[in-house]
Amino acid sequence: MSSSDKADKAPPRGMRRNLATYGDPGFSLFLRKAFIKAAGFSDDALDLPIIGVTNTFSDFNPCHGNVPRLIEAVKRGVMLAGGLPMEFPTISIHESFSNPTSMFLRNLMAIDTEEMIRAQPMDAVVLIGGCDKTVPAQLMGAVSADVPAIQLITGPMLVGHHKGEVLGACTDCRRLWGQHRAGQIDEAEIEVLSGRLAPTQGTCMVMGTASTMGCLVEALGIALPGSGTIPATHADRIRAAEASGRQAVALAKGGPKPSELLTPAAFRNAMVVLQAIGGSTNGLIHLSAVARRAGLAIDLEEFDAIGREVPVLIDLKPSGDHYMEHFHWAGGMPKLLKELRGHLDCDAMTVSGQSIGEIAEAAEEVPGQSIIRPASAPLKRTGGMAVLRGNLAPGGAVIKHSAASPALLSHTGRAVVFDSVEDMVNRIDDPALDVTKDDVLVLRNAGPRGAPGMPEAGYLPIPKKLAQAGVKDMVLTPACASFFGIGR
Repeated sequence: MSSSDKADKAPPRGMRRNLATYGDPGFSLFLRKAFIKAAGFSDDALDLPIIGVTNTFSDFNPCHGNVPRLIEAVKRGVMLAGGLPMEFPTISIHESFSNPTSMFLRNLMAIDTEEMIRAQPMDAVVLIGGCDKTVPAQLMGAVSADVPAIQLITGPMLVGHHKGEVLGACTDCRRLWGQHRAGQIDEAEIEVLSGRLAPTQGTCMVMGTASTMGCLVEALGIALPGSGTIPATHADRIRAAEASGRQAVALAKGGPKPSELLTPAAFRNAMVVLQAIGGSTNGLIHLSAVARRAGLAIDLEEFDAIGREVPVLIDLKPSGDHYMEHFHWAGGMPKLLKELRGHLDCDAMTVSGQSIGEIAEAAEEVPGQSIIRPASAPLKRTGGMAVLRGNLAPGGAVIKHSAASPALLSHTGRAVVFDSVEDMVNRIDDPALDVTKDDVLVLRNAGPRGAPGMPEAGYLPIPKKLAQAGVKDMVLTPACASFFGIGR
């Protein structure tokens, strides 16, 4: 085949992509240009590679409060590299501003993202997301649309402070609310705390779902190295946005597409990282959803086996003591990848054009840091999660044992059963509730089938009368075949 024949076979680019169907492609392009020129674009601009830039800003979403500045920087990077940035809005989801649940809306955002990428002419897309469900939704949509994509994380917020104590949302949110329920913190102080737990824009600074996804996008190779952990408020976050815009233009000219990046090796690397960071159990659910979009499946037995070999190396709450900003300045994901080299497929490629192994080799060494542990001195000897099976979850369940009280990892007790979220709300604080500290709290009908969108009711509160008696941890299990939680 001659070069001219290959050019004829090449997919349309720029403004010629995804033309509206009017029965006359020439008219479709003419009409498109006529309307876009109303925005003042020149013919020279319209001949450039088009880079879509998702706008997930919302006044309801402080996790994405820095998105306008990130968009500005992405556009600058795109133009510096010779592309035309085109910003477009999609759904924005914030964990605590989503009724009935944010998980319920994750799939809607995935559909929105996918269809907007499909419908509009873009040669590559920059996906800007951060809050718990936005990143997996964007990845799901991008994998299905299969246009070259690069993920840009909004970044974790900085830590809060109260009476000399360092605070982190949302691990400390639940701990302090538990103390308030127990009568140890009064109404006035809990109001003060509500203004100190989340002191800046950005996502939760503990290793919750948002931080977990920020790490996993680097492990999957769909974000630039080091970009998943930069605090939302730092100048490096803006520079990462500009660099992502630049790299999107390179992707537009030669790929790779998500289908070429998100391979079995990439997902296995992500499972290794998920175990090593003591990540959120939600992370496994999201990883499974993204894999399904790629025509792959996450094997729970493989994930469990990885957890028996890969230790927790990151000293972050809730498994450890520190926060995302400390992880970042200790070397971030590249340094962690370096410590995990023996467990990773180092040949897996990334959107940067480097392999995972090359990124690991280039990791910064920070003298004296103790946040990223060497494999010889891990925080926990095994990974953060294990897969369990039994009569409560015959299809498999996940326990984040790295954040559990060791004394509860082997436990026998009565089952105190709640038949629904509403039943739990109505009875959990009843002084007449027949419950002791040695019982197991079981919540039924709160999974993806039993309740809308699988609410995060796995965090059952300690019954009030036990909290007031000083009980801080119990065995808590939502019987929904998705979560198995022990304590905080």
